[in-house]
Amino acid sequence: MYARRRHLYFAMMGTCIGLFVLAWGVVRLWSVPAAVGMCVVAMVIPPVAAVVANRRGPDDRWWDDPSGDPKSDEWWDELDGKKRH
Repeated sequence: MYARRRHLYFAMMGTCIGLFVLAWGVVRLWSVPAAVGMCVVAMVIPPVAAVVANRRGPDDRWWDDPSGDPKSDEWWDELDGKKRH
């Protein structure tokens, strides 16, 4: 799952850079409003790419993983209301 999210992130960021380069290198010669519109679309892509890259998949274990320190794990379990056996 991690590789798929990483590839999607880089594809989105590549699209963002491509939009900026095309907007101000090519499209502005014909239409400045279209170039500005392309930049507005490109401006929205990085936050969406960050969310996509950092979301937790159904197979990912992140928050529930024990840290390896028994005292710390016990403390966090107590805060979360979990009973350790």
